[in-house]
Amino acid sequence: MQGVEGPGRELWDAGEVVGHLVPAGSMFGFLAEHRADVFPDETYADLFAPPGVGRPSLPATRMAAVLTLQALHSLSDRETAEAVRCDLRWKVACGLSLLDEGFDPSSLVYWRRRIADSQRPHRINDAVRQVIEATGVLRGRRRRAVDSTVLDDAVATQDTVTQLIGAVRRVARQVPGAAAVIAAECRGHDYTQPGKPRIDWTDPQAKQELVSALVTDANAVVAALTGAGPDQVELDETAAAAVALLALVAGQDVEPAEGSDGRDGRWRIARRVAPDRVISTVDEQARHTRKSQHNRKDGYRAHLVNEPGTGLITDEALTMAAGPDNSDAAIAARFVANTVPNPNNQDRDEQDRDEQDRDEQDRDEQDRDEQDRDEQAPSGDGPIAADPAAPGTDDAGTDDAGTDDAGTDDAGTDDAGTDDADCVLTAVTDDHEGAVAAGAVAGGNGQGEGLTWYGDSAYGTGDLRAAIKQAGHDAVIKPKPAQPAVPGGFTLDEFSVDEDSGTVTCPAGRTRQLSPNRTVTFGVLCRDCPLRTRCTTSKTGRSLDLHEHDALLRAARADWAADPALGEDYRHHRPNVERTVAQVATQGGRRIKLRHRGTVKNNAWLKRRTAALNLRNLIGRGLARLDGTWVLAT
Repeated sequence: MQGVEGPGRELWDAGEVVGHLVPAGSMFGFLAEHRADVFPDETYADLFAPPGVGRPSLPATRMAAVLTLQALHSLSDRETAEAVRCDLRWKVACGLSLLDEGFDPSSLVYWRRRIADSQRPHRINDAVRQVIEATGVLRGRRRRAVDSTVLDDAVATQDTVTQLIGAVRRVARQVPGAAAVIAAECRGHDYTQPGKPRIDWTDPQAKQELVSALVTDANAVVAALTGAGPDQVELDETAAAAVALLALVAGQDVEPAEGSDGRDGRWRIARRVAPDRVISTVDEQARHTRKSQHNRKDGYRAHLVNEPGTGLITDEALTMAAGPDNSDAAIAARFVANTVPNPNNQDRDEQDRDEQDRDEQDRDEQDRDEQDRDEQAPSGDGPIAADPAAPGTDDAGTDDAGTDDAGTDDAGTDDAGTDDADCVLTAVTDDHEGAVAAGAVAGGNGQGEGLTWYGDSAYGTGDLRAAIKQAGHDAVIKPKPAQPAVPGGFTLDEFSVDEDSGTVTCPAGRTRQLSPNRTVTFGVLCRDCPLRTRCTTSKTGRSLDLHEHDALLRAARADWAADPALGEDYRHHRPNVERTVAQVATQGGRRIKLRHRGTVKNNAWLKRRTAALNLRNLIGRGLARLDGTWVLAT
């Protein structure tokens, strides 16, 4: 049954004895006083049996505070249990006695599992969101900035040989009767023994023979367990997943050897990397990815949305690091879908007035802060101690599937706005009317009834721009420039497209019809064209592939080039999300490494992490409880 904290204090209560040592404005001090307000017992009652049935659990208010602190400080379960046992600040925050011996680290696993299996698997994050909503800190703030970062996974990246052996051994463990099948069918390796075979790894021929033997063994096991032969067994979900993984590993990294079609059992390591390669049989969802052409990483991708003026994280998601469904723009479209624009014009006017008042207050505070810094800094050189640390610049310039019909592969490293420290560090907002004017230009949409979204060029896809427009929002997203097929030649924007008639006219004035799949080939019209050398080097003439939302992409590029205010608005508001990314992805100046396997558990960690950071942000703004309501001092 559910255990609760008692109404009284123990003799050696940490808060009574050493509570004065914990700063009142810290996360520890806040949880000591308000953990039951943020995480009330009744919101965890569904996890337990009715009162009187079984032994009392650890109090939910206490364990929720522990999970929040664990996510904030990025500690392991063992480190967290040790902190609860030995750290005075943790004892004060959790309302424990100085003599309390804490709990076993497995208790954290138990609580995470219970919460994950419930109807509300992200209830800690939900609780902090309710606090944010109660304070009204986001009321009238309609800007949202999106970005992502790659987090290292918790497993080692495996080579092909290790994966093949590991996948076969997994089938032997998880599929009934598979051990006997493997013993009868496999000749390339003794799969009862862990580790790699003992061969001359400097001999290419020996390595190829080993790969051939392992792939042949894997194919034989898959065929025996899934075919119609006497070894076929009924596979449950776990067993079927193990066999499917073996089949995948046996094919993703190999190709038939030279002069072979594979049917003779001769294979070699492929001279390419599979687009969605499984990098470990221990964590099947970890993936290769890249932040730029030369910066390649393994792990998962954390996607974030923040409100630039406050730095609060309004949405988050952790996905596999590769695949079109996990791209920056695809996840941003989900974030857009999660928002509901306000159709009430009266409420929108009130939001306008609220944001204008807040902007004026922010500017006044910034002016006073700058005046104080000028008076305190004798030389004006060097950082001021009270200034926040500069954020990491972790641009999400990753695979951008179908974003630019010019066919370029932009690494997405946004130079604009990342060198100006004032733009990155400031938490104030521009004059609202200027932002609205800039938003009205974005994408040619006009001013929508919802939010204004900021993102670097990785988010400049036609699909995302269409989703933002359809939701009634505005986009201030840096577009990728159209690249010419010939250096210094004509770009896609110099071809006129008539969507009504379905035709495309080239710079020389020659017109072709668009095909049903939105391609156009000028072919013979290019033979005697005087502008051909500036247009194409192809023998078959210039051809174009037009995106479904080509008009939105063209308008975005044209608006960006024509209106400097749009770029200025982007440079002022988007860089703040990089600071938020740095807060999520680093701890103590080092990149965080994930401690869980799979997207579900790691996404749950991200939800707790962002909840803890948001709560710390609110505490820094003077979060307090007044007459049963959450309020901010600033």
